[in-house]
Amino acid sequence: MLVHHFLERNTRENPAGEAIVFGGRRISWAELDRRAGAFAARLARDGVARDDRVLLFMENSDDAAAAIFGVLKIGAVFSFINATTKQEKLAGIVADSRPAAIVTDGERAPTALAVAGSAPGIRALYTAAADPQGRATPLGEVFEAEAPLPHAARCLSIDLAAIIYTSGSTGVPKGVMLTHRNIVSAATSIATYLENVRTDRVLNVLPFSFDYGLYQLLMVSLFGGTLILERSFTYPPKIIDLLVAERATGFPIVPTIAAILLSMKGIARRDFSSIRYVTNTAAALPRSHIDGLRKLFPAARLYSMYGLTECKRVSYLPPEELDRRPLSIGKGMPDEEVWLVDETGRRIEEPFVQGELVVRGPNVMQGYWEKPEETAKMLKPGKYPWEKTLHTGDVFYQDEEGFLFFVGRRDDIIKTRGEKVSPKEIENVVCSLDGVAEAAVIGVDDPVLGQAVKLFVVPRPGAALGESDVLRHCRANLESFMVPKYVEVRPELPKSPSGKIDKRSLR
Repeated sequence: MLVHHFLERNTRENPAGEAIVFGGRRISWAELDRRAGAFAARLARDGVARDDRVLLFMENSDDAAAAIFGVLKIGAVFSFINATTKQEKLAGIVADSRPAAIVTDGERAPTALAVAGSAPGIRALYTAAADPQGRATPLGEVFEAEAPLPHAARCLSIDLAAIIYTSGSTGVPKGVMLTHRNIVSAATSIATYLENVRTDRVLNVLPFSFDYGLYQLLMVSLFGGTLILERSFTYPPKIIDLLVAERATGFPIVPTIAAILLSMKGIARRDFSSIRYVTNTAAALPRSHIDGLRKLFPAARLYSMYGLTECKRVSYLPPEELDRRPLSIGKGMPDEEVWLVDETGRRIEEPFVQGELVVRGPNVMQGYWEKPEETAKMLKPGKYPWEKTLHTGDVFYQDEEGFLFFVGRRDDIIKTRGEKVSPKEIENVVCSLDGVAEAAVIGVDDPVLGQAVKLFVVPRPGAALGESDVLRHCRANLESFMVPKYVEVRPELPKSPSGKIDKRSLR
């Protein structure tokens, strides 16, 4: 099974089925497959071949979905780049990946063209909008005029399908290499525990450049459902209207979206009875958000999940465990094995002992694109001579039943007064205070303490929340060495393109 086989199977079995709802358009599986085939034919005609890289620098759209599958049909490798990427960073990604083609849209076309002008290896440019100067081929013309590729290229499941760029600890993006097998395995495992079926309608507001958003498209293609696609969560009332009008059954979110939803006035009066599951990843939800979401979506099962780009998904907490272990991210997903190791590499069997999380399974990446030293830090020899296991750099502990609890990134742990402090633990406590929408904790250099705890807080709209209120709550609920030395109340926190709080900016 290859990734584009998802699309082709749906076209055979359910050609008139609704694949994508976007911008007032309803695209069937047969139409999406036809567009992908037309784009594949044009790529081949323009000299793009098997194993070439193709960058997609654009916002979410049905055109973007067709382009992804078109790239895969000719055996090439797609890399979806966040639409907010600036020219200098894009140039660095182009230099790193050496693409044969770039696909963009109207707003990003000038940036893409400027970068392409200094990249001689680029053989073709395509745009989702008209280019009056004729420098890029409009996708609309390709979809309408090009005869679809009669047969997809012959590929193997171990061939590279995608390179997903993710932020590195040094600030330089790293390209996570994923094969068809990696993607098919991850999508199948996730759809298995979510119990997805063809009648599911998933509303996705997360960018395709974020693997959580990309996999909504891939998973819907796997089980043959419908993707209700939006570009972002910028206009929450519009998204709420879509959830209701389209009778969505699945709603993937991140904590930032949860915070916005729970602060919206009048939202509790809307009919969300169609939603059967809500998923969360990127960061753990505080207990107050869990309780709020369960009240807002009473018919939905709420899945707390954990993952990283290097293996897509690691674990999920069965919804029936949510009351018993609200802060756990569960156990490893199907077709995967996870465990903890200490600093010597010894496997930790004892409960409540902190260690680094290790992941083994067909979902584990092949490495970072042309970065062998970075790859060697993350991928270590596995059970068999031919396999590698992923050493995540994330610190967890497990309870007596094997459920995992996130402590923090190894480099996020704050050492203060000789004690190790987890930012996540403080953030969970602060978010339980009435009136708090979001919280973020970092360590700052301190000549006496080594590091001091600094807390950033965003109040809910209308909440009268001051530094003294937050500190009083912290002193009542945290050990003394965990109480922040500094508290800063802000109207908002900086976010990464994937919706995570950008702690690097806070530092």
